Amino acid sequence: MPPRRRGRKKKKVTRVVPSGIANIYSTFNNTIVTITDPEGNVLAWASGGVAGFKGARKGTPFAAQIAAQQAVEKAKEYKMESVDVNIKGPGPGREAALRTIHSAGLRVKSIRDVTPIPHNGCRARKRRRV
Repeated sequence: MPPRRRGRKKKKVTRVVPSGIANIYSTFNNTIVTITDPEGNVLAWASGGVAGFKGARKGTPFAAQIAAQQAVEKAKEYKMESVDVNIKGPGPGREAALRTIHSAGLRVKSIRDVTPIPHNGCRARKRRRV
């Protein structure tokens, strides 16, 4: 058994990342906001479920707003000032998360929609009839 160290905590090294990438993945059931450095290493993330919402409320624009706010607060610990935004998915939280990132103090350099659209690839699922 290794000896225990008492009272000695490892010093946390904080990197300074002035700009990064914010990925917003918005489905009808949830919104996930991930903030990475330019290489793609995750610095902060949050979602509607992590923000405390359950069930159908995770997919609301308000849940996306709270999730984006939490992700930006974590990213600001790395002295982040500007982000490029990638938005994926058709959910209702897209615009709410984007507006929150902008209003929380991060400068939005660019916005890209990276929703995957098939160019006549695999056969689509049977249409849902309600």
